[in-house]
Amino acid sequence: MTKTAWVFPGQGSQSQGMGIDLLDVPSTQKKFAQAEDILGWSVIEICQNNAEKLSHTLYTQPCLYVVESILADILREKEKPNLVAGHSLGEYVALYVAGVLEWSVGLRLVKRRAELMESSVGGTMVALMNFDRELLEKVIAETPDAVVANDNSPAQVVISGTPTAVEAVISRVKAKRAKPLNVSGAFHSPLMAAAATEFQDILESVEFHQAFVPVLSNVEPVSTVDAAVLKKRLIQQMTGGVRWREISLALPENGIERVVEVGPGNVLTGLIKRTCCDLILENISGVADLKVLAN
Repeated sequence: MTKTAWVFPGQGSQSQGMGIDLLDVPSTQKKFAQAEDILGWSVIEICQNNAEKLSHTLYTQPCLYVVESILADILREKEKPNLVAGHSLGEYVALYVAGVLEWSVGLRLVKRRAELMESSVGGTMVALMNFDRELLEKVIAETPDAVVANDNSPAQVVISGTPTAVEAVISRVKAKRAKPLNVSGAFHSPLMAAAATEFQDILESVEFHQAFVPVLSNVEPVSTVDAAVLKKRLIQQMTGGVRWREISLALPENGIERVVEVGPGNVLTGLIKRTCCDLILENISGVADLKVLAN
């Protein structure tokens, strides 16, 4: 049987209208209602009618968590993954699917995480495409207050830090393309330390369960089912980098032959394709994709 990994995208993959088709599936109604009770606002209303709000971290992260987790619940009726991983926010969905976190607990954590990250100011993030990696590593090492926040693929990274430091890196590395990201702060960098400390206190009080399937974490892409290890890694995630390139490389090393991206868009399968060319890649963005899979 083909060994399959499910991967879950993070902030940046959201799109207006995502999740709306899930309303046609009767089993989803309870989850959407439960989410509204926890959040105090409607995921469906934001996804359907308010593109501006959906672009803000405060709403983006809970909406992605709810939509992706519901898609995963439906997909689990048809198949089971052999391994899971998520990009930044997506790691919370992966932990839910692996049985590490109860669904409502995961959503409450995501809600608070989004609030803390939304309130972070004073930093910036810029994506770099097609660059000299050796030079980038040298420049980052020589530039205080700038780090590689997302190592996404051999040809794409995201730099995070103070505006001055990030600009200094860009000016020296001279990537083919540099794209500023529309975020409120320097996510996945030491500049998130204050928010991370507050969030750590919350995470410490949450019960993590041993995973049903191995999880590849952002900050340490070595698969594990150990609850204590997964909690420790999640605590480090807000200030640590997303090592997605290494996660991609770890997939075949873990015997994975097929990868299913569960959530809006195809960002992760695109990144994986640039890193590992021999994997079967599929996308489940909505009900239509689930129907195709069933056939």
